[in-house]
Amino acid sequence: MHGEYPHLKSEQAGEICWVTIDRQGDRNSLNSELIAELTQHLEDIERRDSVRAVVYTGAGDSYFIGGADGVEMMNLSPEEAKAFSSLIQGLFNRMQESPLILVAAINGLCFGGGFEFALACDLRLASENARIGLPEVKVGLIPGGGGTQRLPRLVGMGRAMEMILTGHLFPAEEALHIGLIHRLACRAELRTRCEETLKKILRQPQYALSAAKQSVYASMHLPLDRGLVVEQHQFSTCFSHDFFPNLM
Repeated sequence: MHGEYPHLKSEQAGEICWVTIDRQGDRNSLNSELIAELTQHLEDIERRDSVRAVVYTGAGDSYFIGGADGVEMMNLSPEEAKAFSSLIQGLFNRMQESPLILVAAINGLCFGGGFEFALACDLRLASENARIGLPEVKVGLIPGGGGTQRLPRLVGMGRAMEMILTGHLFPAEEALHIGLIHRLACRAELRTRCEETLKKILRQPQYALSAAKQSVYASMHLPLDRGLVVEQHQFSTCFSHDFFPNLM
């Protein structure tokens, strides 16, 4: 699959697909080509009945994803910048809609579009050398991949506003403390910690995990009354499967 996706290294181990984003000469940064690869790769993986979760990490020891590609960014017109923002937001929206469980294994610097990528994952685990944030204002920009919308929903308006206005990068321990990541591990044990976390999750039936995921994400953009309708629908669909009755 590496030939089909030149910037992605993919391997399946059991029910988990491990994906390494490999643009080491460019900080594993996101450009239009890589965004298209990630979108198509996710769609291909979803067609495999044997895959239930995807773990993303960065090639090398320094970067998870070092933002968007600076060379591509500096040459954009306002109209092209809007199109790029739409492209990258499309990938992240697609990730949230996926029935699979998506995990960001943050193994180094994770900022800008890289952190927005992690925000679009369901779970975020980080190694002790990770640094995380949205520093776009320091170069005269703002987050364009959904950071201004997803971050407040994760840590609250006040914390998100401070993070975005200062552009501060948080060390891994501080990121854990304020809720940017779910778990922290030493670099050598990051994969093991991801496996342990997913082992607990994948004990549950896939249809229930997908229904739970979509119901929780509905709370991000719907008022309570409409979100409850989504929950009712997802709850009722669980009764069309045999797993629950067989437990009774």
